Amino acid sequence: MSTNWNWKEKRQKPAFLALADGSIFRGYSVGAPGKALGEVVFNTGMTGYQEILTDPSYNGQIVTMTYPEIGNTGVNTADVESRRVFANGFIVHEMNEPRNWRAENSCADYLKSNSVPALAGIDTRALTKKLRVAGTLKGLIVTDNEKSEEDAVAQAKAWEGLDGQDYASKVTCGAQFQWDPEGDVSASWGIADDLPEPDLKVAAFDYGIKWNIMRRLREHGMEVQVVPAKTTAQEIMDMDVDGVFLSNGPADPAGITYAVDTIGELIGKLPVMGICLGHQLIGLALGGETYRLKFGHHGCNQPVKDMQTGRVLITSQNHNFSIDSETLPKEDIEVTHINLNDETVEGLRHLKAPLFCVQFHPEAAPGPHDANYLFERFRNLLVS
Repeated sequence: MSTNWNWKEKRQKPAFLALADGSIFRGYSVGAPGKALGEVVFNTGMTGYQEILTDPSYNGQIVTMTYPEIGNTGVNTADVESRRVFANGFIVHEMNEPRNWRAENSCADYLKSNSVPALAGIDTRALTKKLRVAGTLKGLIVTDNEKSEEDAVAQAKAWEGLDGQDYASKVTCGAQFQWDPEGDVSASWGIADDLPEPDLKVAAFDYGIKWNIMRRLREHGMEVQVVPAKTTAQEIMDMDVDGVFLSNGPADPAGITYAVDTIGELIGKLPVMGICLGHQLIGLALGGETYRLKFGHHGCNQPVKDMQTGRVLITSQNHNFSIDSETLPKEDIEVTHINLNDETVEGLRHLKAPLFCVQFHPEAAPGPHDANYLFERFRNLLVS
């Protein structure tokens, strides 16, 4: 379980990140050997790296942690958020040994076992500043000597990137299943001391759903039937559910046209709640447009104002795209939440149909619990 990166190991495992703009950041390998392509983003969370790595929303991305020391708490089976690591690569300034009673493995060994290349020894402040100024960049991690820096830059430039790409179909479940039917997982995780028996049934679209989302729905008395991303509207109607949940997920909502069509058919027929990618897909289904943010929102400290209550929430987010509120039908849609950093749209509700959505992750894994009330709002929508 040790990850004691001494000077000898650093010299023996040189590695680098090549960016599409020609920049090179040199460090050493602390993950799996090999190469990793992805959009390089920075995450401002001080902890929660295990949940970040296992969040399917990070598929296609190389995640840079701005907090300088990572790995102190190790990894454990209780804190994973999906069936495996989905981030394409991982970059830290310093990878530390685990020194926590809950640790079952080191972060470095966990990355190796999941075949994820990772770098340490990088000036993450300089890399973050570059991404803030230049915007999100395509990059290639190289941990072997098989590719020159010039060739790595060329490969990063040539990569198709995430725009217009359907990554939901890459991360979704293979078949429908019921989440935690006995309530054992949610109860043992400590989410509720007295887990209620489900009295409502929801279909949760898996565009990259996290386990804590399903725990939260289960905590609020909902039986959760998880369905693959390409499930049709008619299949949902045939399930006899009380409502529909649209999950988070990776990449560009404009690349998931089948989901936009399905959601459009379901609006007005069943109550709908969406988050993150699900929120963006709702915006497209309502006739709106999405656009790419300069460097996106990645972290668990994004301030969001609830326009209905005036309350400011600190939220967890991971997205590179946003809804253009000017393209939405004003007679039907109300903006309910805004980001206080850049005033982008963080929430919508339909004025005529039972539907609302938010751009952030209300399930708090990792992150604050400020937005947990939205699951109760969804329940109230189902029973109204």
